[in-house]
Amino acid sequence: MIVYAECSFFIPMAASLKDKRSVIKRMIDRTKNSYNVSIAEIGHQNLWQRTTVAIVAVASSKEPAEREVKRAIRLLESNPEWEMTEYHIDYY
Repeated sequence: MIVYAECSFFIPMAASLKDKRSVIKRMIDRTKNSYNVSIAEIGHQNLWQRTTVAIVAVASSKEPAEREVKRAIRLLESNPEWEMTEYHIDYY
């Protein structure tokens, strides 16, 4: 089972792409180190205050993969430097 999530964020304090990328890099590294998921920025790469990240987990059944993705989403949501604007989860 593959669980895929896309999460969009607004980064109000980012005044440059450098500011934005420092926030994203820190959160991607923290997520990779905490959970068994793959994560990358996939959208809005040239906008200062917007980003979309994709999270993927693979497991033999739906529950463990979904649990890892939801934990990763909760970690991302907990960062006060950005606000999650939307997310969706797909199952394959």
